[in-house]
Amino acid sequence: MSSAPLPVVFVVSPDASRAARLRPVLGGVDVVQVPGAEPLLREAHVRPPAVALLYADTPGVPLAEVLPLLRQRAELAGTFWLAVGQAGLGGLLSAGADALISDATPPDMLALQVRTLLARAAQHAELQERLAQFQRRLDTWEHEERVRDQLVHMLVHDLKNPIAAVMGLLEVVEDDDRVPDDARELVKIARDETGHLLHLAVNMLDVRKIQAGKMHLRPELVFSPMFEEVIEQARGDVGSGLRDRHMRVAVAPGLSPTRADPEILRRVLANLISNAMKHTVTGGLISVEVWQTEGATHLRVRDDGEGIPTEDIPNLFAAFEQSRLTLHGRFDTGMGLAFCKLAVEEHGGRIWVESERGQGAAFTLTLPLAQDNDDDDFVELLS
Repeated sequence: MSSAPLPVVFVVSPDASRAARLRPVLGGVDVVQVPGAEPLLREAHVRPPAVALLYADTPGVPLAEVLPLLRQRAELAGTFWLAVGQAGLGGLLSAGADALISDATPPDMLALQVRTLLARAAQHAELQERLAQFQRRLDTWEHEERVRDQLVHMLVHDLKNPIAAVMGLLEVVEDDDRVPDDARELVKIARDETGHLLHLAVNMLDVRKIQAGKMHLRPELVFSPMFEEVIEQARGDVGSGLRDRHMRVAVAPGLSPTRADPEILRRVLANLISNAMKHTVTGGLISVEVWQTEGATHLRVRDDGEGIPTEDIPNLFAAFEQSRLTLHGRFDTGMGLAFCKLAVEEHGGRIWVESERGQGAAFTLTLPLAQDNDDDDFVELLS
């Protein structure tokens, strides 16, 4: 196993004795004499030093002229430059030297200054290595995210058409008078589950789109009648399972306009109603309420089901999370609630849940009211 290379210190001066005096007091360091500016340009490229001592009395091309060039090199970003001398130090300092010291300084004191800079160079190298590690991890994560996005996109798009075709065929069979009633009930269940599978796939794709900033809202001014229409559409999206539940809708009349994307709002409500249905028994009550307070529109989907355990609530809106307590065996990715949270926040609102074991759950979301200029646009549209 090879040992780590020694840190390199350049002594830039034609006087070889300066490097020779420094070597005995700098144990564990490779002290290299560099006679002038031109050799420095070559040597620094081949073997970047941790510290370079620039003697101001070095003849030839002034070191103050080459130092700015050296500081621009990426491989020398961690090098510390120590100007040494009596005169000409100001020019080196202006050119980018990190510290100044007299050439009359005893070797042991000079070595102490060099070791201080070596420690700083080691810290810089360690930070650069950690940064490189983080960058590699980030690159790996970004690659995995791209692969995951492509996989999700491929799966969803490849699944949507055949699932929709199966749903259509099941609907035709369910409406066929020749099908016995007991078989018709099985077909209905199969159609509902197929619809649920389609919702899972679409939710997964939409969550990825919102996270990637690729889902763009198409907001409109939404009033009381449109809220009623969106809720009715959401009920239809949930499917025939709601026939076994009592549904109550209460939309306050004369609501001030809310700026929202009706199609996304429909999807949010469908997910919340479906979630409520999943946690209630046959004959259970699901209510949807819409009302306003100053500055916000509130929508609440409440059920009288088994409720959500307190320990499950903090992670309820995370993808691939769901309550461990459920009345049904249906698999769920948790993408529905994750989509709801991201979609509501994309509107500038927020969503939360209140629940007690055995007393149902209430999911409430808020949406901001339309601004004055939105109202003006609506007035112009009507005039």
